[in-house]
Amino acid sequence: MRIPFAAAVGLFFTAAYFLAAIFAPLIAPYGLAEIVGGVWEPASAEHWLGTDNIGRDLLSRMIYGGRTTIFIAAAATVLSFTTGAVLGLLAAVLGGWADQVLSRFVDLIMSIPTLIFALVVLSVMPVTLPVLVLVMGLLDSTRVYRLARAVAVDINVMDYVEAARLRGEGNTWVIFREILPNALSPLVAEMGLRFIFMVLFVSTLSFLGLGIQPPAADWGGIVKENKDGIIYGIPAALVPAIAIATLAISVNLVADWVLNRTTSLKGGRG
Repeated sequence: MRIPFAAAVGLFFTAAYFLAAIFAPLIAPYGLAEIVGGVWEPASAEHWLGTDNIGRDLLSRMIYGGRTTIFIAAAATVLSFTTGAVLGLLAAVLGGWADQVLSRFVDLIMSIPTLIFALVVLSVMPVTLPVLVLVMGLLDSTRVYRLARAVAVDINVMDYVEAARLRGEGNTWVIFREILPNALSPLVAEMGLRFIFMVLFVSTLSFLGLGIQPPAADWGGIVKENKDGIIYGIPAALVPAIAIATLAISVNLVADWVLNRTTSLKGGRG
């Protein structure tokens, strides 16, 4: 199997970020909150990316921060897709009042800006990792629901779905054996976009002070901690911003490649 150059680059950087997140305690040169130097020291052989606003090694903070960011984004994406796709496919298959109730509820949730909704919820709840994952995943599942339902409605009237019903197959079979495989292509592409959105979402929450709480680190929090250094020409806040952009582009390249390879599934089985 030949992998296009763009996809190979995306796979390389995506794999590098995920491996760094998995093995963070083994590869980080210093502890997460260990003060090892002066404030905003420049890059050196001892501190490859310099130090942050209170003298912690920035490379170590980036590695641990990437671990937190990627874990939360991945967990929220899985929750979002599990909830949104299952409910969207179910609504399309059941139709009638079930479809109307689910769709109108989703419309209600989507009428409130996601970031504002999350800020309101997190302002009255303890900001822990499970709470962050739940809030982000459930709010984002509305977007997945709309896509899954829209795709499933078209597939649900295909001949092979009708044939399955005439054979006596139940809704579970129709959803997971007939509709889902043929809806996989757009869902895979959307999953890459949703993961990127989750990375940006948790980074935004942390930058606003309602995400990951110090001394724990994530990339948005590192930007917040070092933003004042930009005034003095210190690039510490730009490093996590570059990491976020690189991860987003890499995942997008991989998602585009996977989409191209699974496009043939969209045509159905005839």
